[in-house]
Amino acid sequence: MKSVLLYIADDAGLEARLQAALDLTRSVGGHLHCLRANPYNPQMAFDGVTGMSVMYDISKLAREQDEKLRAEIEKRLAGEGVSWDYREENVDPSRGLSKNSALVDIIVLSSASGEKDAALPLGILGDVLFNATAPVVVQPDNVKKFDACGPALVAWNGSLEAGNALRAAVPLLKMSSDVHILTVEEDKDHDLPQLSASEYLAYHGIKSEIHSPPAGEGPVEATLLAEAKNVKAEYIVMGAYGHSRAREFLFGGVTRNLFKNCHIPLVVSH
Repeated sequence: MKSVLLYIADDAGLEARLQAALDLTRSVGGHLHCLRANPYNPQMAFDGVTGMSVMYDISKLAREQDEKLRAEIEKRLAGEGVSWDYREENVDPSRGLSKNSALVDIIVLSSASGEKDAALPLGILGDVLFNATAPVVVQPDNVKKFDACGPALVAWNGSLEAGNALRAAVPLLKMSSDVHILTVEEDKDHDLPQLSASEYLAYHGIKSEIHSPPAGEGPVEATLLAEAKNVKAEYIVMGAYGHSRAREFLFGGVTRNLFKNCHIPLVVSH
């Protein structure tokens, strides 16, 4: 894991995303790719005299904001001691991130924890998770770090998504001081047994401890959050589930609630 992709946008989660991406990049001795994706393009403003004028004004304002943001980020990165580059693309953020995921190892996005209207971050997360080829760090707005060397909690229910998330997180889990696997039984038919996650990690030289709470002890997300607090986890590895591929994605209840309420970063794959 050497290549980290960071979503650049002037929003409430930017500082937390930036700090997490810097921590990750330093931990792996890698390179940080900063992507500013903005769909406003002056060349698209050709819908009559009035429409063109309005679109031009919007595009001009967007360009000025992009230049200001880029100057601030580049000034900041110049003093961080990491290898980095900054790219701008006239494209929808979800499309830009998914396209650029082909040759990166992990993507850093924000959770829906700090937004009054969670539709935008949830929509971006949904599109990226279902179209990107790399795992995603879902960073809470109020957590300005990512400790790859601290304890980690793996959410395991034997599903394909959980297996994908575990496999993608191996480079991070190798750095973790302790790896805990929380087995969760759900009313679904999954193919992989409880011990398969621990066995897979052992093949990679990663020791893990299995936690198996009794079934029916409460909502799955509450169990995960309680166990994460109990083992002092710095992040949770989990698979993402969904029921709709609409632009504003509707996640399964566990995933959606964790995106909004989790107090530590999530490392998520679909």
